[in-house]
Amino acid sequence: MDAATFQALVSGERRGFDAALMRSILSAAEIPYSLGVHWRNRCFDTGRFRAQAVEVPVLSVGNLTLGGTGKTPMVAWLARWLNDRGARVAIVSRGYGGGPGRLNDEALELQQRLPGVPHIQNRDRVAGARQAIAEHRAEVLVLDDAFQHRRIARDLDIVLIDALAPFGYERVFPRGMLREPQRGLSRAQVVALSRADAVDAAMRQEIRQRVEAIAPQAIWLETTHAPLHWRSVKGATVALPQLADTAVAAFCGIGNPQGFRHTLDLAGVRLAGERAFPDHHHFTDQDMHTLDGWVRGLGAVDAVVCTQKDLVKLNRSHIADRPLYALAIGLEIFHGQEAFEQELQERLAGVFDVK
Repeated sequence: MDAATFQALVSGERRGFDAALMRSILSAAEIPYSLGVHWRNRCFDTGRFRAQAVEVPVLSVGNLTLGGTGKTPMVAWLARWLNDRGARVAIVSRGYGGGPGRLNDEALELQQRLPGVPHIQNRDRVAGARQAIAEHRAEVLVLDDAFQHRRIARDLDIVLIDALAPFGYERVFPRGMLREPQRGLSRAQVVALSRADAVDAAMRQEIRQRVEAIAPQAIWLETTHAPLHWRSVKGATVALPQLADTAVAAFCGIGNPQGFRHTLDLAGVRLAGERAFPDHHHFTDQDMHTLDGWVRGLGAVDAVVCTQKDLVKLNRSHIADRPLYALAIGLEIFHGQEAFEQELQERLAGVFDVK
């Protein structure tokens, strides 16, 4: 079951007897999963399991739900913010979807965005953190997708929630999209609402009030993924206005296709068609052949577009003779940035004091 089908099922969008039966089965499976998550969190909360500290400050970026919430743009924003202030920063992640000696798509995207920032991928993130310190003399570590990875101690937990599906349809996986119950937000020091521009002010306030009831101590951010430019597989950039109001075919292999669609709307293109692949999808020759046929079947299409996360895995400049571009995006914080930066300065005072 792909991400879009699963989301339609657990959200209740899919109707009928078969869908209702499947939701009943998923509800039964939700119970042992939730109990397991609760037991593990309880063990860390009571000290039965101990988080392992490393020698430098650790900033964790994570989320409460499955799917894409914009962690990669936040990781890039943090790494750039630290670099600009003279701190040696390294990124540490699990490397899901990669392989021995091969970076996964998110790491490849970050490497493109931040060519001078080391990125260590290791399923054992404690070992990865120590490697970053030993080999790259990192002074600050940014953990990518680590809110539930509690084995490594952190100085700041930043949790992103997506404005388009903030609470995982109110249910824990597999019945919903929550990785853990909503009360897990109480561990966060910063909660960022990603794609906040996709909902109105009243909805943003409603989400904020729910978060504050669980995590009153957390700094509240509202962010957007702002389109920057179009990028070719060879790294050439094309200004946004050059594709504005043109017909494009869009495809992606990410956890939140709806979020990509929203950012394409901001870029001003017209969608002639769209296709979604599973998150972290590795595109095969057959996939590319299928995409060629699909684009030709759409008729009048000026370009084919995807995400940066997809483009880094492709070695194609065209699909069906149409130019292929990725939409480069950047994180913009339009609420709470001053308080967030002050918190970072205080948490990292020891790093900046020796500069």
